[in-house]
Amino acid sequence: MNFKDKFSKEEKRVSTDDPAMSDTLSSYLQEWLPPSKEIIVACIGTDRSTGDSFGPLVGSMLRDQQIDSFHIYGTLEDPLHALNLKERLMTIRKHHPNPYILAIDACLGKSSSVGSVILGKGSLTPGSALKKDLPPVGQLHISGMVNVSGFMEHVVLQNTRLHVVMQMAAKVAAAIQLTAAKRRQVKMEKSPFQTFTTSKYPIKKSIQ
Repeated sequence: MNFKDKFSKEEKRVSTDDPAMSDTLSSYLQEWLPPSKEIIVACIGTDRSTGDSFGPLVGSMLRDQQIDSFHIYGTLEDPLHALNLKERLMTIRKHHPNPYILAIDACLGKSSSVGSVILGKGSLTPGSALKKDLPPVGQLHISGMVNVSGFMEHVVLQNTRLHVVMQMAAKVAAAIQLTAAKRRQVKMEKSPFQTFTTSKYPIKKSIQ
């Protein structure tokens, strides 16, 4: 759970209420994700708190779709949270040398921004809304604004409406799924034909 009270030029904001949100967010992701990098999707949060379940919900939805072009870490079953984040990041970097990480986490902010999803360049700082000291994560990040900050954040998270979080997670997961499909299509268009070698498929000479 991070905290966001200001927005920069390096961010794109979309609203959950927008019917075209998933398509819009997917277009931004397609533009900003490097085409040749191995993409890790780190979905941060815990299923023990309604407001902080945004990340694991996205992770579980993506895992159910079995997206093979992105590596998904953090689900409701196996969450990526404050107690294991440092260890899991080490594991990710061990198995994926020089990865490009898209970090996903819930955030708190101004009341006027609740329901917004923010795509930003650079890392996010998990736990900042709850004053936790955790390492920054990601070269790109998605923050889901689930509730208002400023007073008794733990209570606010526990009393966040599940409907809001579920709707936001479903649309973000759909956007990532669309992005994966677009990247796969682009890859196929660049190399549409498989190269066949004569060593694998030898040419047989006809008998005269």
